[in-house]
Amino acid sequence: MSAKKGLADSIRHFTPSWFTVNMGTGAVSILFAGFPYGSQTDAMKALAIAFFCLNLLLFVLFTAASVARYTRYPDLWSLMLRHPTQSLFLGTFPMGAVTLINTAVNVIHGAYGYGGRGYLYAIWGLWWLDVAVSILCTWGIVHVMFTRQDHTLSQMTSVWLLPVVTLIVASSAGGELAQAIHPYSATKALTTLAFSVFMVSIGLTLALMILTIYFYRLVLYGYPQGPGIVSSFVPLGPMGQSGFSIILIGESMQQFLPISGSRSLFLGSERVGESVYAFCICISFLLWALSTMWLGYALLGVVHVVRKTRIPFKLAFWGMIFPNGVYANLTVSLYRVLDVQFFRVWGAIYSIITLLLWIVVFYQTLVMVPRGRIFESPCIEEVNMGKNAPAPETKETRNATLSGPHPEGGREPPSAENNSTRLEIQTVSLPVVFARTVLKRSCSNVSLYLV
Repeated sequence: MSAKKGLADSIRHFTPSWFTVNMGTGAVSILFAGFPYGSQTDAMKALAIAFFCLNLLLFVLFTAASVARYTRYPDLWSLMLRHPTQSLFLGTFPMGAVTLINTAVNVIHGAYGYGGRGYLYAIWGLWWLDVAVSILCTWGIVHVMFTRQDHTLSQMTSVWLLPVVTLIVASSAGGELAQAIHPYSATKALTTLAFSVFMVSIGLTLALMILTIYFYRLVLYGYPQGPGIVSSFVPLGPMGQSGFSIILIGESMQQFLPISGSRSLFLGSERVGESVYAFCICISFLLWALSTMWLGYALLGVVHVVRKTRIPFKLAFWGMIFPNGVYANLTVSLYRVLDVQFFRVWGAIYSIITLLLWIVVFYQTLVMVPRGRIFESPCIEEVNMGKNAPAPETKETRNATLSGPHPEGGREPPSAENNSTRLEIQTVSLPVVFARTVLKRSCSNVSLYLV
């Protein structure tokens, strides 16, 4: 069990993974706004706003704690960035912010009718800022994975998805904003929609690549053990959120097209909007099916691990809330477009399950926060444990060793003199080893003969 930490030490161990709390809380707020039974009642709207306010408060608090951490301990930034797991959680920051944007558009503006053009344009500007951070995460963090970190297939988890899912999550907010802004500016709405298509295409493609590798890892090495098993739910996130985003894109295309006066055979056609909408619904159902598949594997994995060992509560448990929430949200969204009662009932049941899961995890977090034991930073703990250990070989040093001297300096190749000395030692050693082997066999034969 971790030792009790004070405020300063808790801030020092405050990692980016805390923004998974925002993602989970925001997902619950969205579920209340879209619940398939009584979503338009004042009670449901009030619950959605209550969770939005809590999420906003936590987001501001976590952002302030993060700024304090890297301002007071600037060396922790580079240390965290080089860590093969903690750095991936940087993607949770823009995704946590998107849940606030979604509720601000869907509930505050859509359900309550608050704010006009100025309000929406302010939210739109914040969305573009979130898009910039998401792009930085997708290209920047993945680039760091390529060049600065060491990864192995046996240690891989679905957390690899976090940097690339940022684009998918941002695209869903773009779909919401495009529909809200369209009455004020068709150009801005189409630009937002086009960029959302761009982001969900890249994010979903990268997510499918990573999930293929993750499936291969499960076949070779089995499920992650201990608290790491909760990451088995993460694949529900990109599948569920992509499906929801694509439904919004299809609805927007159906609403926006054809564009009056356009000479484009695509944008000016009266049939394109309906065709794109139908295609998007089919793709969303396919993604829901894939998400359900991963849900089955996640549940089997949890049962498998729990039967063998007890899983202590960690901050990682928050990583379950958002994926399950977006899966429930996609299920409810399919009910709204297909009018199939199965999706309505299953979506409502799973929304309630997600809410209960949030309550349990939130309570456990509140219990552990006062003592500071939930604040754990693996990158700091690994450094403290390895102060007297030799420096581990990194990707750069290994590549430098394999490729010889660097043009600007580095490790020199073995000289000819060293090679000749090594050859002489090996030449002298061979006869000695041979004589020792012969003598040992002779003694063995004599002993057998005497017996």
